[in-house]
Amino acid sequence: MTRLSLLLGVFALFSPLMNAADNKTESLVVGGGCFWCTDAAFKLLPGVKSVTAGYAGGKEPNPTYEQVCAHATGHAEVTKVDFDPAVVSIERVLEYFWQVHNPTQVGGQGNDHGPQYRSIILYANAAQKAAAEKSRDAAAKIFRDPVVTQIVPLTKFWPAEEYHQDYFARNPDAGYCSYVIAPKIKKLEHKLADEKK
Repeated sequence: MTRLSLLLGVFALFSPLMNAADNKTESLVVGGGCFWCTDAAFKLLPGVKSVTAGYAGGKEPNPTYEQVCAHATGHAEVTKVDFDPAVVSIERVLEYFWQVHNPTQVGGQGNDHGPQYRSIILYANAAQKAAAEKSRDAAAKIFRDPVVTQIVPLTKFWPAEEYHQDYFARNPDAGYCSYVIAPKIKKLEHKLADEKK
């Protein structure tokens, strides 16, 4: 009986450590136009645990949507993508990033114009920087026009206001959502389905 108790005690002691390794999450902050679009797009990618709309890449602390849109902060609209590296690699997250926006457009995405809509990858460490640069080099071979995506260090991620979170899911019939985001999401859903075949 004491051996069984000892084994159960050891298992109980190490079980949380094993589960922690199984539940590892990494984060990558990227911007590719309106964060309502990138938020909805990254939620489709298997292995992504959560996506948070926010601001990064500028100097102003605690920016508001109005300040960012007025070009008063230097921030871009970005999404923080939390993913399980056991399910999806950072390389795959970056590969998908090139599919969800146009990294060759200067100063915006589609009809969304302004520096807050720029294409940007904000790395948290040297490994993310190397992966981003390698991925950008590979993407540059695919696009006809030059890739203008910035790759810069992440100094701080500022979550956007609550009404921006899950915007497409909560407002699918809003004009921008139905005319801009919905077709993009449909296209990405088909692309992901084809990849599974």
